[in-house]
Amino acid sequence: MMLAIIGAFVSLVGSAFFLLSAIGLLRMPDAFNRMQAGTKATTLGSILFLLGIGIMRPEYLGRTVILAVFIALTNPVSSNALARAAHAYRVRLGAKLEPDALADDDRAEAVATGDSPVSAESEEADHGR
Repeated sequence: MMLAIIGAFVSLVGSAFFLLSAIGLLRMPDAFNRMQAGTKATTLGSILFLLGIGIMRPEYLGRTVILAVFIALTNPVSSNALARAAHAYRVRLGAKLEPDALADDDRAEAVATGDSPVSAESEEADHGR
């Protein structure tokens, strides 16, 4: 009985993080902030929700821990991949990218490897702007 109450409370806290993530997706001003709000809150919400299920039903605890570890490893990686893809595409996402540390790193890497850095005008032409 006590495990069911504790598990339900932990799952409820996880659900609250899901709610906060949804609110963050609606309220954040640009795509990069939305990705950050969605990833952090849903990762923690998923882990807490699964942990609550595992506490309520101890026979599922092993499975829920494996799922929680998988979510903890893949959510940040997928968010990083999406953010890099959005940054590389250079579409105006509402973000003011000043200073743009990722572009500075890309330029420094291009100079170090001997590749010619591509100008912003040619990148805009590539994307049809």
